[in-house]
Amino acid sequence: MLVAMSGGVDSSVAAALLKKAGYQVTGVFMRLWQDKKEKLPSAAEKRARKIANFLKIPFLAVDFQKEFKKKIVNRFIKEYQAGRTPNPCVFCNEEIKFGLLVEKAREMGIEYVATGHYARLEQSQKSKVKSQNEKSKVKNFRLLQGKDKDKDQVYFLWRLKQEQLRRIIFPVGNYTKKEVRQMAEKFKLPFHSGKDTGKVKESQEICFVNDINQFLSRFLKPKPGKIVDATGKILGQHQGLVFYTVGQRKGIGLAGGPYFVVNKDTRNNCLMVSKNERDLYQKELIAAEINWIAEKEPKLPCRIKAKIRYRQEAVPATLSLTKNKWECWVAFARPQRAIAAGQSVVFYKGSELLGGAVIRK
Repeated sequence: MLVAMSGGVDSSVAAALLKKAGYQVTGVFMRLWQDKKEKLPSAAEKRARKIANFLKIPFLAVDFQKEFKKKIVNRFIKEYQAGRTPNPCVFCNEEIKFGLLVEKAREMGIEYVATGHYARLEQSQKSKVKSQNEKSKVKNFRLLQGKDKDKDQVYFLWRLKQEQLRRIIFPVGNYTKKEVRQMAEKFKLPFHSGKDTGKVKESQEICFVNDINQFLSRFLKPKPGKIVDATGKILGQHQGLVFYTVGQRKGIGLAGGPYFVVNKDTRNNCLMVSKNERDLYQKELIAAEINWIAEKEPKLPCRIKAKIRYRQEAVPATLSLTKNKWECWVAFARPQRAIAAGQSVVFYKGSELLGGAVIRK
């Protein structure tokens, strides 16, 4: 069993639980992004190694920085350059954490990869056709929300495929964060000491970004332009569309506000704003790059629940395909605030994650 260890509480408890269950566990730290000022090994890597040594399990660090820059960071920059607001975590999970890491495990002769994600897997009874004359006994998996709804992370896993799910284990998915911290203390994991185990800093959403504007400025040349209202009236000048996102209120630089960013016109390099927050609400969206966890499209149109950002409750919606077939149309039961192109719209049926897509408009 290869366990991805970040040095945090969740992945450390995952490793401890698997060892206790009798698995042969190897801890692995993924080097994904190194700040120029940071020296290797990082504090997180040192902490992960310390915990692995405490658990008496083998530990290794793998360097995926080149692949991470190419597959994740470059896409992130290009999306912002195109006027969209990307969600790099969903692509990192697909390409790196459950892509390259699963390949690494296979090279090592290890069948399964485990992480500290708050998610659950359940086998489906449906068999999959292997060829015209043979049916496979391999079962598909349903991807379910974690027990702790406040920490549930399946929103970031919607791009995973069945081939990946068959090799994944989520040891903490059936526990709450409080229970995981209690287990960290029970296992006496050496974060600091005693009750301080629960105070290890939570992972930030975008691991390679501290200040988004500073980061983008390193790779993109700012292109100032006009700030306008819905009538086209010029209100001021923006510093570059890449530095703004739909729904943003702070940092616009206009007097007499508050103003909200309601749209980014990349063709004319204009930032559209409004004083009326209701202008941020929409009932519909179009999305592309659709992925179905079951690898089978449900009968459409259908009623589902959907959400457009992680920290949001899934709401009733109608899902159907557009005439293009590779795009989907989502109509919400009630208007949603600040739908941003580049973000993920994710589909649910009860606690099951059906799939998702990338918002285009």
